[in-house]
Amino acid sequence: MDYKRKVIIKRPDEEFGHVTNISISLENLQKTVDGPIEMVTLIDSPKTVMICNEEGKLRRLDRNFRMCRYFPDIIVGTVIICGVENEDLADIPISFDAWKRLLKSWDN
Repeated sequence: MDYKRKVIIKRPDEEFGHVTNISISLENLQKTVDGPIEMVTLIDSPKTVMICNEEGKLRRLDRNFRMCRYFPDIIVGTVIICGVENEDLADIPISFDAWKRLLKSWDN
């Protein structure tokens, strides 16, 4: 069965990204970020994660944004922002406006 979830996808050429529904199969997640995936926790409650390309910096993918969650870091390539419930990927648990505020607070 092909499960879809409401997520935010942010490409390097987008200011904030966009909300969409995507298949959460491993194959589709890898296709969306163009390679092997890595999951990074963005917000603990509600549990919000970023899925990015694990090899993005090695492959010198385009800069997407600067993140200051636990330590300053540059995020590269396309990323997927979604929720986690009981170890499964879930719909994005924060509003798009909350995402924009979070991104603005990091990327300055």
